[in-house]
Amino acid sequence: MLTEIHLKNFKAWRDTGAVRLAPVTMLLGTNSSGKSSLIQSLLLLKQTALSPDRSIHLNLGGDEVNDLFNFGDFDNVLSAGVEGAARRFELAFTFRRPPAERVKEGEFSCSYGQTSNGAVVAQELMLGTDGLDLRVLRREKGAFSLVVNNESQPRGKGRDYAPERSIALPPPAIVALGSDGSLVQDLSLAIRRELEGLRYLGPLRRKPERDYVWNKTSPGDIGSDGSKTMDALLASAFLRDAEQVKVLQGVASWLKRMKVADHVEARQVGRSTRYELVVSRDGVDANIRDVGIGISQVLPVLTLAHFAPVGSTIILEEPEIHLHPLAQAVLAELFVETSRKRKVQFIVETHSEHLFRRMQTLIAQQKTTSDECAMYFVERAQKQARLRALQVDEFGAVSNWPEHFFGDSVGEARAQAQARAQRMRGAANG
Repeated sequence: MLTEIHLKNFKAWRDTGAVRLAPVTMLLGTNSSGKSSLIQSLLLLKQTALSPDRSIHLNLGGDEVNDLFNFGDFDNVLSAGVEGAARRFELAFTFRRPPAERVKEGEFSCSYGQTSNGAVVAQELMLGTDGLDLRVLRREKGAFSLVVNNESQPRGKGRDYAPERSIALPPPAIVALGSDGSLVQDLSLAIRRELEGLRYLGPLRRKPERDYVWNKTSPGDIGSDGSKTMDALLASAFLRDAEQVKVLQGVASWLKRMKVADHVEARQVGRSTRYELVVSRDGVDANIRDVGIGISQVLPVLTLAHFAPVGSTIILEEPEIHLHPLAQAVLAELFVETSRKRKVQFIVETHSEHLFRRMQTLIAQQKTTSDECAMYFVERAQKQARLRALQVDEFGAVSNWPEHFFGDSVGEARAQAQARAQRMRGAANG
């Protein structure tokens, strides 16, 4: 589980400060305020960790098949207005792993600059865990030095000590670290697993098909657009793996709680290799293609919540899209209950007042706490993004809520009353 994130000079963020991440973290704010950049920083590190090129320092994307985002070039990522020697950006996070693993807590931080030929290069990498503080510093002519626990002399220096994918060191560097080398390897593995455990679902999800060809296997992920949702549901329905069976059951249960469907069933079309998803409501069965768009858009959200491996971090953008208010509110219950039951973490970017208000209610009802649920408001201050941690008390009340973000309901009611009174006076005088 990620416990903290910190960005400097990254896109709209000059300095986020240390941002606490809880089992359920909600990001609210105006359009183009910088919410997505917080999410994208983690996905940038994930696609770097998964890059087939071990020598790369940061994978800004471009491979439409394997990469999550195409970030462009160094200047597209660097905050506007950063010049001269300060032309660097920094990505950092802390994390906590299961107790059974050797590395139970860790810290990653890396600052990036640009070489004369335009390549992005790590300038200072910091990897930390209990008993180890390793810094890998870029020196002249592309050499890197290894400094452990602030020792006065580096353990080694050379061009062949360059970081791999920002999270690991090559064999010569591991050898130069001596007895600390094996711990560095364990820490790098823990960081890689944490990044691999990120699951992302974007705001633009695929529309459903009337039926699907299925090869009777389970996908590794449902995709950033939910394109593999049906494969995951079919695996749950027909492969009969104990964990996979729970996916379709969980999805059906939450659709019922949202009052958008009574039952969901995967069916084979005749004896073909094609399958369909049938939604039942009020005694009527309908193909997923023939029901409201809201069901098809929330289906990947519910599927990912139950399909992602235990311990994953699930990142969602606008999970509430096309849902009616009650269903949006129930999403808050999904995040709280599923996070506790499956030990998964949710980082949610949303514009939904109904989702937020239900989260406040859950805190007031003691079904979650402000420690288990962190909420932030993101806003723009001129060209820079600014983060406001919402102060939520034990009764769900927010003491520092930004004015009029969800509209002015009291003001609207007052304006309606004034208009009604004015029209009534006009009718009486007429």
